Amino acid sequence: MRKGLALLGATGSIGCSTLEIVDAHPDRFRVCSLTGGRNLQRLLEQVRCYRPSLVGVLTARDAEWLRAELRDDAIEVCHGEEGLVRCAAVPGADITVSAIVGAAGLVPTMAAIEAGKDIALANKETLVTAGPLVMAAARRRGVSILPVDSEHSAIFQSLQGQQGNAVRRVILTASGGPFRETCLADLQSVTLAQALNHPNWSMGQKITIDSATMMNKGLEVIEARWLFDLEPRQIDVHIHPQSIIHSMVEYRDGSVIAQLGVPDMKAPIAYALSYPERIELPLAPLDLCRLGQLTFSEPDPKRFGCLGLAYRALELGGTAPAVLNAANEVVVQAFLDGLIGFMEIPKLIASALDRHQVQALDSIDDALQADRWGREQTRQLIEAGEEVAR
Repeated sequence: MRKGLALLGATGSIGCSTLEIVDAHPDRFRVCSLTGGRNLQRLLEQVRCYRPSLVGVLTARDAEWLRAELRDDAIEVCHGEEGLVRCAAVPGADITVSAIVGAAGLVPTMAAIEAGKDIALANKETLVTAGPLVMAAARRRGVSILPVDSEHSAIFQSLQGQQGNAVRRVILTASGGPFRETCLADLQSVTLAQALNHPNWSMGQKITIDSATMMNKGLEVIEARWLFDLEPRQIDVHIHPQSIIHSMVEYRDGSVIAQLGVPDMKAPIAYALSYPERIELPLAPLDLCRLGQLTFSEPDPKRFGCLGLAYRALELGGTAPAVLNAANEVVVQAFLDGLIGFMEIPKLIASALDRHQVQALDSIDDALQADRWGREQTRQLIEAGEEVAR
């Protein structure tokens, strides 16, 4: 019997890779729902190909356009947050792939959990903004949260068969992005094109900038804390430019188990979709002899200030991680729009955290309210900086 998929964020890099896996294994998977953002033409092509029962788009205008293109097709089109929620919890789906970028993924992912769907989680912001609430809901509903991020998938795989063995720490690996060896003075004049030129991975703009600042790794630290029930002191980050060892787990006897593979997101996506099985993928074999060496180093806190900010937010707890994430989303978009410089990203996030009065995180509404506060506060900081510049 084929496994039904609800795919949130179908037109992004994770969504497209997920559908490539569906193409390779049509006997295993069927698409029940799709959601997309601004790339409506790609979404239209996907809808025509995979024939989901339900499709979600951002706005009523987008929904009207898609319905007109589909003409008399029986596929239902919905929009907005309500549409995302419906697509996430669509009847017939066994697993929801949460691949929406940013905090927008929180509400639909929670809806899928409450509907009893297993979650293939590519949207790390869901756990960053409301980790304890999300994991509690998953336990209550008997739902599995299966990580899609390559680092968390590596940890998940390295934990298999080790039940009852105490974990000393996990080591998240990071490529270091395009600026791991750039002179610190030159970071002040980084261009958008340079920041988007990731050496190893092909990703969307937002996550590529996050990789360049290492905020992406900081968010992954927070995600790992909740996914694997770890203390912050148990989570280390090593820069590993080759991106071959995706992460490691060190046990109390000093043994370290690592997961290796070529840098291709289809591998962790497929493992989440097919778990506990492994399915065939048309990926190039890992050739360690050709690589010659694997290297590691500690992140430079002056170069990668965002990583320290993530640890700080995690230690503060409560609503602080939601504010961290919200501020980051705003400043990254401001950098993409040419409103701020690259090195202003960590400074503005730090300012937002400094101004936040941390509250307890007792409900999803608490997380959403902190998210709204963080966005508004950060926009004000950016506008104040623009005024000073003028």
